[in-house]
Amino acid sequence: MTSRERIRKIIAREPVDRCGFWLGNPHADTLPIYYKYFGVSSLEDLHRTLGSDFRWLTPQEVTSTYQHPEGYGIFDIWKYQASLGERGPLADCETVNDIERAYTWPSLEYLRFDESLNALRNAGETYRASGFWCPFFHDVANLFGFEELLIKMHTHPELVDAVLERVCMFYLDANRLFYQEAGDEMDAFFFGNDLGAQRGLMISPAQLERYIFPWIRRFAEQAHGSGYQVILHSCGSVHDILRGFVDAGIQCLHPLQARACGMDAQTLARDVKGKIAFFGGIDTQELLVHGTPDEVRADVRRVVALLGPHIIVSPSHEALLPNVSPANVAAMAEEVLKHHSRHQDHV
Repeated sequence: MTSRERIRKIIAREPVDRCGFWLGNPHADTLPIYYKYFGVSSLEDLHRTLGSDFRWLTPQEVTSTYQHPEGYGIFDIWKYQASLGERGPLADCETVNDIERAYTWPSLEYLRFDESLNALRNAGETYRASGFWCPFFHDVANLFGFEELLIKMHTHPELVDAVLERVCMFYLDANRLFYQEAGDEMDAFFFGNDLGAQRGLMISPAQLERYIFPWIRRFAEQAHGSGYQVILHSCGSVHDILRGFVDAGIQCLHPLQARACGMDAQTLARDVKGKIAFFGGIDTQELLVHGTPDEVRADVRRVVALLGPHIIVSPSHEALLPNVSPANVAAMAEEVLKHHSRHQDHV
């Protein structure tokens, strides 16, 4: 079974030879450490060495995708504020007309997909997750400023609706164009909106249903309509809305932040196993930082026993920092492949 076939079956919750594995997307400061340890010179070589089944190839992370003549990025907040958390360019807007004048909105005319399409075509028999990352909740929070967004949800709901529509329709239109060109070169739409903190949700379930879930449903429906599986990235404690994700058409949840409230493997197995595929789950807050390789192997076995076989084993945060030792990463990968060997021996 190829990696591409394996991950498709895991997400479809069909019979499979073993769990999947993804290294994650190590931070730029981490890569030189891993390259030296594993004797490789590129991220792709690192994935191949460790046996990653999965590739994340979003056009939104490719600098050539958006070519604005004045250098603006897609929902580029840094031209308006110096640091995350400040009041955003829409903070003082009172009407829908105000939001049109206060910000330089992105345009589809500046999109170019050549580099991303080449990456998809050259991905071999790995599973290709793509589409725009579409972090619309974060974009809207940055445009207002997070505190101001929370206020305007109560004082100016129509304004929040208008900004959400402006942001999300750009992404829906961008994905429509990208899907037309990508065709069956991609397997899944993978998008990300962090809705949880360590102990609970960032905003109430009622607010999420009012403002966020309608758009999650639309993104999922669009991807399904184009023949793609749908994976959602949402960090933190999202236990209270897991069934909402399932109902919205999400087939696979990433990254399973293991130490966030309600996101441990035992609780997930009890509450939603069989309803959604899992992706992640190996703790990056403590285990991969402070644990030994043997402890990492033991935790992989525990998580697989609870959530397998329909899980892609991966770090509980994909952007591995330099404090995660390469020996622990190797142990995580090796233990997943051992499960394949044991399965083959049993057969």
